[in-house]
Amino acid sequence: MTPTSSDLPIVTGLLAYGMSGKVFHAPFLALHPGFELRAVAERHEQRMVADYPGIISCPSTEALLTDPAIELVVVNTPNDTHYDLSRQALLAGKHVLLEKPVATTVAQWHELTALARQQGRRLLAYQNRRWDTDFGAVRRVVESGQLGRLIEVHFRYDRYRPAIGPKVFKETDRPGAGLLFDLGPHLVDQAISLFGKPLSFEKTLGRHRYGTQVPDYFAIQLHYPHDLNVWLTAGMLVADPGPAFVLHGTLGSYRKDRTDPQEAQLLAGIKPDNPAYGHERVADQPGRLVLADPAGHNHLLPPLADVAAPSSYLGLFEAVYQAIRHGQPYPITDEELEWQLEVIA
Repeated sequence: MTPTSSDLPIVTGLLAYGMSGKVFHAPFLALHPGFELRAVAERHEQRMVADYPGIISCPSTEALLTDPAIELVVVNTPNDTHYDLSRQALLAGKHVLLEKPVATTVAQWHELTALARQQGRRLLAYQNRRWDTDFGAVRRVVESGQLGRLIEVHFRYDRYRPAIGPKVFKETDRPGAGLLFDLGPHLVDQAISLFGKPLSFEKTLGRHRYGTQVPDYFAIQLHYPHDLNVWLTAGMLVADPGPAFVLHGTLGSYRKDRTDPQEAQLLAGIKPDNPAYGHERVADQPGRLVLADPAGHNHLLPPLADVAAPSSYLGLFEAVYQAIRHGQPYPITDEELEWQLEVIA
């Protein structure tokens, strides 16, 4: 029997093979049977062939986009190129998997989504932190209802990096630069995926590293119905980070450190099909769950049995495959990405 188009793997090309391509995309595209990793755009040094001997190294984006075999293009280039390169890929008739931020303005995002509809192509956002193990634990606690009505939520993503980094697109005064566009999409997306569109928001930016041209600190307060307030904070001069997730509700509290192991495992060369992949390193890292009884006494309880369940970014690529090949709804919607840009842009 001749296979139908819906049975064939999605032929895919990467627009870069820096850290993003090497760590967050290629291992999953090579492993998932629904994809065929065919080509990469490498304008200078050809590095990907050492890891993937069968790969085609294209000397330019244009050369990759004119390959008629390629159906899906991963736009994993500097932030200020996302709009233009996604537009080029859509005009070339390709589906697009687009790294965060999906644009640097709401208007750009509107143009891209309209173009995707016009071209009959899928424009999908790569928001991998929805598939972090620690965030999965937070989601399960929220959805369990154990905390009652939520009152106050804090998500943090802190680092200590006092030196100005070498990546020009992140560290110079240009569209999409700075910490708000780097880590902001992760935190805002996680909040929106749990709580939806905020009623309103305020944000504060700071520049604290010596010589920085861009914000290296942000704090965002999202206001939701029933007086729920969600704070999203990130800083690059936090030497002793506290919990990454803190939630307080009418019945109790939950806090959890940033414990997802996937990025560290991928950087160490551990592949997604390794049995240890996605498992938190210490069995007692599910977080601290404290519930109050009617008399006001606190009780430290073990979280839900599956709260520290392993996770994998392979789930994102499965969602991409199902969206393109079978027309399934993609879990990260265009509307959610518009809300995200309204907050960070």
